[in-house]
Amino acid sequence: MITVHHLETSRSQRVLWLLEELGVPYEIELYRRDRLTRLAPPELKQVHPLGKSPVITDGDLVVAESGAILEYLAERYGQQGKGEAARLLATPGTPEHLQLRFWMHFAEGSLMNWLVMKLVFINIPTQPMPFFVKPIARQLCLKIQEKLIDPNLETSMAFIESHLDRHTWFAGEYLTLADFQMSFAVSALLGRSNAALQCPRLAAWLARIEARPAYQRALAKGGPVLMSA
Repeated sequence: MITVHHLETSRSQRVLWLLEELGVPYEIELYRRDRLTRLAPPELKQVHPLGKSPVITDGDLVVAESGAILEYLAERYGQQGKGEAARLLATPGTPEHLQLRFWMHFAEGSLMNWLVMKLVFINIPTQPMPFFVKPIARQLCLKIQEKLIDPNLETSMAFIESHLDRHTWFAGEYLTLADFQMSFAVSALLGRSNAALQCPRLAAWLARIEARPAYQRALAKGGPVLMSA
C-alpha cells in the first residue's frame, strides 16, 4: 500500500491527483502546518530527513521530491492508467518526450522560484517590526518585485501562453506527467494574481484540469491546493 505523507495546501496535491488518475490504491497521512510559521511539522522528518512534503512510502521504499515521485509512480504503476491517463510517459526520443522533460524541470526549477520569491516579498512587510522600519521594508519589497520578480514572471507567463496556443497539453496533444508537475505552479500563479486576464489559454488549461473527476477526488481527500492569503 502506498502512503502519501500529505502536508495540507502543498505540492503533494498533484501526487494525490496522479494516484486518482491511475486508480492506484493509497492512503493519506495528513500533516497540518504550524499555524504561526505555516511550516511543515517536525513529524515529517521521521519519514524523510528533509522533513518536507511531498514524500511517499511504498512498502519499504521512501521517495521524496514531487518530480521524482511522479516519475516513480508513472513508471511503476502507469500501465494501470486508462483513457487520457494511459500516455503519461511520452515515448523516449520523440518531441513530446523532450517537451515533457522540459516542463517537468521548468515547473520547479524556474517558475516556482519566482512565485516563492513573490510570496516572500509580499509577506515581509506584514511581519512584526519597528513601526519606523515598516515603510522602508514595504518600499524595498515593492522595488524588488517591480525590478526583478515581476519581469521574470511576465516573461514566463508569455512563454507559457504562447506554448499553449500551439499545444493542447504541455507535452503536446496528450495529458502527461508534465501537466501534473505544472499544476501546482499554475494554480499558484493564477490564484494569487491577475494572470488569468493575461493568459486566457493557461486559465483554460487549468479549468480543464480542475474539472477532471480524478482531480476533484484528490481535492476532496487532500483539501485546498493553496494556502489562504
